[in-house]
Amino acid sequence: MSEVMGFHYTLKDGEGNVVDSSEGRAPLLFMVGSGQIIPGLEKELETMAIGDKKQVEVKAQDAYGEVIEDLKITVKKDQFPEGSEVKVGDQFQVNNEPGAPIFTVMNIVENDVMIDGNHPMAGKDLFFDVEITEKRAATEEEVAHGHAHGEGGHQH
Repeated sequence: MSEVMGFHYTLKDGEGNVVDSSEGRAPLLFMVGSGQIIPGLEKELETMAIGDKKQVEVKAQDAYGEVIEDLKITVKKDQFPEGSEVKVGDQFQVNNEPGAPIFTVMNIVENDVMIDGNHPMAGKDLFFDVEITEKRAATEEEVAHGHAHGEGGHQH
């Protein structure tokens, strides 16, 4: 039977800086085994009960993976659509295949555009403070859709 869990979290990097938090928002819901959250965190949460609090360290390989140098590429500006304003920080997908990397423009030097297809958190160990708020059977609709729905149902 599929299970839905909800949790509050604060995510910190290796220097202790807060990267993301659910504070002031609804808890994050996920269907166990659906791949909605990083594997290293899901493995830890599965063993917890409602009300449990824990600090979880997730190594890079169990989070967003290691940095893949082959995804750091330099392309020419003229490879972008004509008339497009390419700026550092822009993000795009090369194709629409599911799981295709999202590239970020890292630097522009004259006609050279340096892009990186790694997730911004790739290669980083992540540190979570978590608290379980919910643990229940998934509804038929959630099972059919393959992910958890928050209060009020459907959120696409």
